[in-house]
Amino acid sequence: MNERDGIYMPADKPPLTRWIPLSIQHVFAMFGATVLVPILTGLSVTSALFTAGTGTLIYILITGAKVPAFLGSSFAFIPALIGISASYGVPYAMGGAVAAGIFYGIVSAIIRAAGLGWIKRALPPVVIGSVIIVIGLNLAPTAMGMAMNDGSGNYSLVFLSIAVVTLAVTVIANIFLKGFFSIIPILIGLVSGYVFTLVMGSIFPAYALVDFSGVAAANWFGTPQFQVPKFNIVAIVTFVVVSLATMAEHLGDTITLGNVVGKDFTTNPGLHRTLAGDGVATAWAAFWGGPPNTTYGENIGVMAITRVYSVWVIGGAAVVATFLSFFPKFGALIQTIPTPVIGGISMLLFGIIASSGLRNLVESGVDYKDKRNLTISSVILVVGIGGGLVAFPLGSGLEFQMGGVALATLLGILLNLVIPKTLP
Repeated sequence: MNERDGIYMPADKPPLTRWIPLSIQHVFAMFGATVLVPILTGLSVTSALFTAGTGTLIYILITGAKVPAFLGSSFAFIPALIGISASYGVPYAMGGAVAAGIFYGIVSAIIRAAGLGWIKRALPPVVIGSVIIVIGLNLAPTAMGMAMNDGSGNYSLVFLSIAVVTLAVTVIANIFLKGFFSIIPILIGLVSGYVFTLVMGSIFPAYALVDFSGVAAANWFGTPQFQVPKFNIVAIVTFVVVSLATMAEHLGDTITLGNVVGKDFTTNPGLHRTLAGDGVATAWAAFWGGPPNTTYGENIGVMAITRVYSVWVIGGAAVVATFLSFFPKFGALIQTIPTPVIGGISMLLFGIIASSGLRNLVESGVDYKDKRNLTISSVILVVGIGGGLVAFPLGSGLEFQMGGVALATLLGILLNLVIPKTLP
């Protein structure tokens, strides 16, 4: 890969006056998804923020501060968290998460010993580019749902209006603003969308979407509670099996991030170190009652738009997230950001990820006159975007599921290895 024309590359430290707002921009991008996972699974939002922030710092340490990745709550483990917690209790779910983190470490050690030759053979540009497109477009329905639908899932012209205004301001800021303002378009768009929503709500009270009651009720200060994990074979097997899918997602995210930055992170610092960082962060989260962690596409999208790839900026965002975990009132304030505002921003963020996959295919010179390339790419796109799913029971009412990005990546690898390079 050739190094992209980044404003700040991974090792660059921006001046403090830029560093803080750039980091806050990343916090806004990750916040909604990170707090949604504990809300859906019954875990603590405070713990999720604490483990996202500290987990990211752990990841930065293990990867030698070379990879600008933010780690937040993983959606892939939601069924396992709910199922194990309901059947055996939250401590056993946390024990399963610890086991998943240890399994990450074992796989990391195998990769370090075996080298990366097999990865380069299994993941040529046609697979990599197609998977990156899937990662972006797989998130597209989420963005459009936030932009168009109200809390009941019904179409709302008000929501769409807010999303369009937010998107328009973000696009204008990204394309036309100069200097420092050109690298904080997400922050500018978010603030503009928030203000527009407040003004609309003041003129039309029926459309007031910002509710400050949660801020008033939240405590000023709180601390995450240490959790003692418990273990049983069902929880361990369930989480380890799910981690097979999340490791495929980790690989896809690492490749996507490398494509955006213009560096091959699977080689330097190495996939074994990025995977180990993810695994240790996941195990660490379990000891604080937080959900397992994963690298976040939202933050990759922010970097793709701003061309700010600084690990210092990501580290700053991690510190802010950790700080918010001790002050629930500030976290509650961020939670007042209306859903359509996040939806409007996500329309651009997720599209940028998909576009980077297209760029990868073009720059790699993938020939779609070749039936082999056409077949591999077609299957990856349809399975990944169309919601392909493989599921089978594990016992005790639980089941293993692999779908979306993970299944598309696996099928792409298998097709690339099975289909001969020379066709009749």
